[in-house]
Amino acid sequence: MTEPDPDPSRYVPHNALELAIGRQIRAYRVQQGMTVADLARQSDLSPGMLSKVENGLTSPSLATLNSLAAALNVPVTSLFRMYEDTREATYVPAGSGLTIERQGTRAGHHYQLLGHSSGQSPMVEPYLITLSEKSDVFPLFQHDGVEFIHLLAGEMVYRHANKTYPMSPGDSLYFDSEAPHGPEELIILPVKMLAVIVGRHGNEN
Repeated sequence: MTEPDPDPSRYVPHNALELAIGRQIRAYRVQQGMTVADLARQSDLSPGMLSKVENGLTSPSLATLNSLAAALNVPVTSLFRMYEDTREATYVPAGSGLTIERQGTRAGHHYQLLGHSSGQSPMVEPYLITLSEKSDVFPLFQHDGVEFIHLLAGEMVYRHANKTYPMSPGDSLYFDSEAPHGPEELIILPVKMLAVIVGRHGNEN
């Protein structure tokens, strides 16, 4: 029996090029308010053949691509754009997030980075944060961008600027992260929350 590959992200569909071309043609067609019948008529294709092209079910000839590009009034090379663009994905199996040392990292404070992007803007950093020990003093974070937190387990009081928010599982908070913020009181441990930070890599004060 063949063991499943632990990294499914490495598989590339055999018709990846056809799928990318089809998606790009459909995107241009929809953007221009054209129906399948409209584009098929203007490019001298049957609606059935155009549908196959848009769904990546056939490999269109250069002549067909040229006709479609002319009907859409775009360069032929633009039909390959979705195939040429690099699209990143980060797959993190359960329990294997990268442990990160942050300002709040201390005994009982555990940060796991769940994904990252390479040099893109805005920078998005999703974290799974677990707080398992109470502390007399919590840091107040400040950094560029915005932040979203969603409480998964436990109960706490979270401070943002001059307001506090009691949080239970299922509660969420979205805020400007340039204002001082952080957990003010841990009520029921462990506290586990998903935190998504959007912004540039800045200094934490």
